[in-house]
Amino acid sequence: MLDNKLKEQNNLTIIEDKPEVWKVEPSTTAKNCRNFIRDIVDNLDLKPNPEKPVIALSLGDPTIYGNLTPSEETIQAIVSILEEGSCNGYAPSVGYENARAAVAEYLSHDGVNINTKDVILCSGCSSSLEHCITVLADGVKNHNILIPRPGFPIYRTLAEAIGVSVRYYNLIPENNWEADLHHLESQIDQNTTAIVLNNPSNPCGSVFSEDHLRNILEIAYRYKIPIIADEIYERLVFSGEKFVSTASLNSGVPILICGGLAKRFLVPGWRLGWIVVYDEIGAFENIRNALICLSQRTIGSNTLIQGALPSILQNTPQSFHDELINTLSKHAQLAYEGLQNAKGLSPFMPQGTMYMIVEIQMQKFPLFHSGLEFAQKMMEEESVFCLPGDCFAISGFMRIVLTIPEELLQEACVRIAEFCNRHYVN
Repeated sequence: MLDNKLKEQNNLTIIEDKPEVWKVEPSTTAKNCRNFIRDIVDNLDLKPNPEKPVIALSLGDPTIYGNLTPSEETIQAIVSILEEGSCNGYAPSVGYENARAAVAEYLSHDGVNINTKDVILCSGCSSSLEHCITVLADGVKNHNILIPRPGFPIYRTLAEAIGVSVRYYNLIPENNWEADLHHLESQIDQNTTAIVLNNPSNPCGSVFSEDHLRNILEIAYRYKIPIIADEIYERLVFSGEKFVSTASLNSGVPILICGGLAKRFLVPGWRLGWIVVYDEIGAFENIRNALICLSQRTIGSNTLIQGALPSILQNTPQSFHDELINTLSKHAQLAYEGLQNAKGLSPFMPQGTMYMIVEIQMQKFPLFHSGLEFAQKMMEEESVFCLPGDCFAISGFMRIVLTIPEELLQEACVRIAEFCNRHYVN
C-alpha cells in the first residue's frame, strides 16, 4: 500500500510542448571581471606579414621561447619530491609549515626578519594579490585602492571584480618612473583602503630607491593606509641597482608583500606565490585571520611545488640568478641601442625586471591616430607585436619583453626601426 502511494506521488506530468529557452545570467562578480589586455588585443585586427616570421615582444612568460630555463637544482627538487611520494595529498590551506619556513628564511635579508607564521602560500602571485585586495577592500562599502599608472592591469581586474574602484597615481617617466608623490596623495580619500606598490615595476622596469620608498610609506603612514607590495621581481635588478623591500624600512606601515617563484626562478606555470604579513604595529590582527579564511577557499597551492620549495630556495645557486640578470641586462642594452636608431621612439633604459617601456612620439606618425593603430600596423608590415601602453593605462607608449633569444630581439629592433623610419614625418 505504501509503495503504491509513493508511486502516485512521484508521477510527473509530461509536457509535450517544447519549453521556453532558458537564459541564465552570470553573477555580478563574473560580469565585473575583465582582462584588460585581452580587451585591447582581441579588438586589434592583427594580421602579420606572411613574408616575415612573427616575433612576439608581448608575452610576459620568460619560458616561451625556451632560451631561459629553470636551474638543474629546481628541476631535481621536483623530481625528488615526486619520487618520494610524500606530497600527493592536501596540505594546510596556508601551506606546509616547512615550505613557509623556507620562504621566511629566503626573504629574511637586509635586516628583515620574517617568521613562518607571517607567510601564506598561494596559487601564484596573482592569487596572492587577489587575497590581499579582497581582504582589505570591500565593494559594498565603496572602498577604493590606489594603483600605479602605468601598471600591471591585474590590479584593476581583481579590484573591480569585487566592486572595488581603482584610482591611478602617476609614475613620472623622466624621473625613472618614480611615483608622483603629490598626485598619489591627491587620490586618497576616506574610502581608500590600500596603496598598491609595484617595485621593481612591470611594465617600466624601474627600481625605486630607498629614499623614494620612504616617501611613499610616509604618505601611507600619515593617512593610515596599508600597502600591498607587489614584489614578484624582487632582486631581479641590474648591476649598480639595489632592490629594497618595503619590509626593510621600519616604516610603521602594515604591509602585505606578494611574491613567488615565477620570474626569478623561471617557473611561472608552477603557480607558487606567497603573501608575507609584515606588521610592526599589530594593525593586521584581524587581517591575518581573514587571510587564512580566504586561503581555505582553494585549500592551498600545489603540494608538489610546496614540497620542493625548501630545496629550490636553498639550493638554487647564486650563479643561476646572476646569469639571468646578466642576460636580461645585456638584452636591455641591446634593445635600448637598437631602438634609439628608430625615428620617433624614446626607449627608457630599465633598471631591472624583464621589460622595457618605449615612448612613441605620436605626433611624428600622423598616419596613426593611436598607439593601438601603431601596434596593429607594425604587426601587419613587420610581424612584430608589442603590447600598446593602453594595456597599462598609458597611451602613446609600448612595452617590449627582454626575455626572447638575442638574435630574435636584434631582428625585432631592426624591423621596428625600419617601420618607424618609414612612417616618420618630421
